[in-house]
Amino acid sequence: MAEISIHPSAVVEPGARIGAGVEIGPFCVVGPRVRLADGVVLKSHVVVTGDTAVGEGTVIFPFASIGQVPQDLKFKGEDVRLEIGARNRIREYVTMNPGTAGGGGLTTVGDDGLFMASSHVGHDCRIGDRVILANSVAIAGHCVLEDDVIVGGLSGVHQFVRIGRGAMIGAVTMVTADVIPYGLVQGPRGHLDGLNLVGLRRRGASRSDIAALRELLGALGQGSFRDAARQRAETDVSGMERDVLDFILGPSERSFLAPKDE
Repeated sequence: MAEISIHPSAVVEPGARIGAGVEIGPFCVVGPRVRLADGVVLKSHVVVTGDTAVGEGTVIFPFASIGQVPQDLKFKGEDVRLEIGARNRIREYVTMNPGTAGGGGLTTVGDDGLFMASSHVGHDCRIGDRVILANSVAIAGHCVLEDDVIVGGLSGVHQFVRIGRGAMIGAVTMVTADVIPYGLVQGPRGHLDGLNLVGLRRRGASRSDIAALRELLGALGQGSFRDAARQRAETDVSGMERDVLDFILGPSERSFLAPKDE
C-alpha cells in the first residue's frame, strides 16, 4: 500500500478518511467528514470540508476551498454533500459547494475535469466528465453541464441552465438559457452561433454526422425548438442528432439559446 504523506503543518481532523498514497501539503485543512480516495494530492493551503468525497488521483492546487456551505440564503445547515470524481485538476482559488435541501442535497462533479483558477461550481450542480472551466468561470446553482463541455474564461452560467454534451461557451459570455449538445455559444449575452466544429472533429465526428447536425440546427430554427424537436423525433434519427433531440425534449425550467437575429 502506498504511503500517506501529511505535512506537519496540515490539519487533518479526526474522522477524515484518507486513502493510500494521498499527499496533503503544507497548511491544508481536511474536515472530519471528508473522504480522500487513493492518490489524491492537496498541494498546499487547500481547505476541504463538509460531507465531501474526492475521487482517486484528483489534484487540488493552493487556496482552493472545497465543500464549504452553499452560497444560498435559504440554507439552514441541512445535511448536504459534494462528490468529486477521479483525476480532476482543481486549480488555485477554485470553489465548489455542496447541495441544498431544496435542490436534492447533492452537488456532483465527474471525472477527468479541469477547473482553472478562480472558477466556481455552485450548489446542486451536476458536472459531467471531461468538463473544462477556464479562469474565473462562475456556474450558478442547479446547473447541469454534460460531458465534454468547455466554458471560456470570465463566463457566467445562470442558475438552472443545462449545457448539453460537447457544447462550447466562448469567453466573456453570459449564458441565460439552455444550450443544445454540440452547440457553440458566444457573445456578451450569449447566443447560439452554430456548432462546436472543433470539438466535434476532436471527438471523431464524421462529415456526415456534422452535415446532419447542421441540417437539424436549421430545422430547429423554424419556430419553437421543442415543437420542431417533437416533429423531428418522430422521424428516423440516431447518434448525435438523437442526443440533441433528447436534450431538447428533456426536463428543463428554461428556454433555449437561439441564433442571434440579424
